[in-house]
Amino acid sequence: MLEGLLIGLTTAMSLQNLLMVIAGCLIGTFIGMLPGLGPMSIIAIMIPVAISMGDPSAALILLAGVYYGAIFGGSTSSILLNAPGVAGTVASSFDGYPMARQGQAGKALTIAAIASFAGGTIGALLLMIFAPALSSVALLFHSAEYFALMVVGLSAIAAFAGTGQVAKAMIMAILGLIMATVGEGALFNLPRFTMGIMDLQSGFGFITLAMAMFALPEALFLVLKPKDLQGDDGEIKDLRITGSEAKAIAPVIGRQSLQGFFIGVLPGAGATIASFLGYAVERNIAPKHEQDEFGKGSIKGLAAPETANNAACTGSFVPLLTLGIPGSGTTAILLGALIALNVTPGPRLMIDEPQIFWAVIMSMFIGNLVLLILNLPLIPYIARILAVPRNYLIPFILFFTLMGAYIGQNNATELLLLVGFGICATALKFEDYPLAPLLIGFILGGMMEDNFARSMQLYDGVAFIWERPMTLALLVIAAILVLLPSYRARRAKARAEGVAEGD
Repeated sequence: MLEGLLIGLTTAMSLQNLLMVIAGCLIGTFIGMLPGLGPMSIIAIMIPVAISMGDPSAALILLAGVYYGAIFGGSTSSILLNAPGVAGTVASSFDGYPMARQGQAGKALTIAAIASFAGGTIGALLLMIFAPALSSVALLFHSAEYFALMVVGLSAIAAFAGTGQVAKAMIMAILGLIMATVGEGALFNLPRFTMGIMDLQSGFGFITLAMAMFALPEALFLVLKPKDLQGDDGEIKDLRITGSEAKAIAPVIGRQSLQGFFIGVLPGAGATIASFLGYAVERNIAPKHEQDEFGKGSIKGLAAPETANNAACTGSFVPLLTLGIPGSGTTAILLGALIALNVTPGPRLMIDEPQIFWAVIMSMFIGNLVLLILNLPLIPYIARILAVPRNYLIPFILFFTLMGAYIGQNNATELLLLVGFGICATALKFEDYPLAPLLIGFILGGMMEDNFARSMQLYDGVAFIWERPMTLALLVIAAILVLLPSYRARRAKARAEGVAEGD
C-alpha cells in the first residue's frame, strides 16, 4: 500500500495532472453553479476532451475533479437563489437560503465550503483505507463472479430508485440492456439489430448516448420550460464563523462524512440520497430546540447535506475502481470513459495499473484543497455568473453536445442518433422517467454479456451459477435487492389498510 501511495503521489503531482486537477475543479465549480446543469451533463460534455488526451490518469483526474467540483459549486445557487445547481445540493437550500435571506449569505457559503472540503477529504481518506481491502479479493473473481456483480449493479437500481419510481427505473435499465445488444455480439462476431446500417455495426456510441440522455435534454428543457432567475449583484461580506459555531458543526461533519461515504459506496445510491438522509438524520438526533431551527437557517442543517454529498461522491469511486460497478449515474459515465480509454476498472486495477488507481485517490486530496482555496475568497464574486442570460447558455450546451458526439465516432450518423435519442430522453424526462438507469444498463449490459458468454463456454452451460458459491451468493443478493422494494411497498399498503379499518 505504501508503495502504491508513493506511485500515486508521484503521478498526481506531475505538472500535467496538477493542471488537470485545477482545471477540473474550476470547470465543475463554475458550471455546477448554473441551475439545470448537473455533474452528469458536465462530464458528458467533457468526455471527448478527456479521451483526446490519451493518458488515462490525466483523463480520470480531470473528470473526477469536474465531478466533485460540480457538487462543491452547486451549493452556491442553492444558498443564494434557492435554485440548486445540482440535485445533490437540493437539501442545502433548506437552511442555506434562509440564512442568505437573513443577511448571512457569506457565513452560509463559508460553512458550505468547509463542510464540503471536510466531507471530500475524509471520504478520500476512507477510500484510501477501504479500497485496497476490496481489491484483495481480486484472485477470487472470474467471469462468473463479474457477471453476477453486473447483475447486482443492475438490481440495485430498483433498491435505490426514488419513491414510486422503482418500476420506471427497471424499465429504463431494461431498455439500456436492449440498446447494449446492438452491434456485434460476444459469442458470434455477427452484427445484430443494425438494420443494415454499417455505422451501427460497432453498436451505439457511449458518448452519443450519454450526451443524448443528459446534456441535450437540459438544453431542450431550458427552451420548453424557461425560468427567470436573477443573480445577486450585492457584495457579500462577513465570511467568518465563530468558535461556538465551528464546535457545533464539527460532530455533524464527522458523522456525515462517514455516513455519506458508505451511502456513496452502495451501487445505485449517490450524493442526492446521501444529502437528504444526512439532513434527516441530523434533524432527528438534534435536541428539540435545535430541531425547530431546521428549515429556518440552521447551521447544522446546512453542514449535514454539504458534508454528506461530497463524501458520497468520493465513496462512489469504491465500487467503480475496485469492482467495476458504477455507484451512481455520474460514475456510470466515468466507467464508460475508462472503457473508452482501454482501462478496465475492477478488482485487478490496483494490481495491473496502480499508477491510475492511486493517482486518482491522491488527486482528490489536492482537488479538495484547491476547491477550498477557490471557494472561500472567490465564491461571492463567482456567484455573479448566475446572471448569465439563458439564451447564451442554450447555444453553448448545444454546440458542445453536437461537437462531442461527432468527434466521438467521427461520423454524421451519430448526430442523427443524438437528436433522436435526445428528443426521446426529453419526453421520458417530462414523464418523470429516470435516465441514469438506462445509461447504467447500457454500460453494464455489454460487460455482462461478455462475462456471461465466457462463463457459458467454460462450464458448458449455466452450471457456473451453483458450482461457484460466490456467484450464487451474489445472485441471491441481487434477487433480494429486486424483491425488497416490492415487499416494503406491500407491507406499507397493508399497514395503511389496517389503520383505515381501525385495526
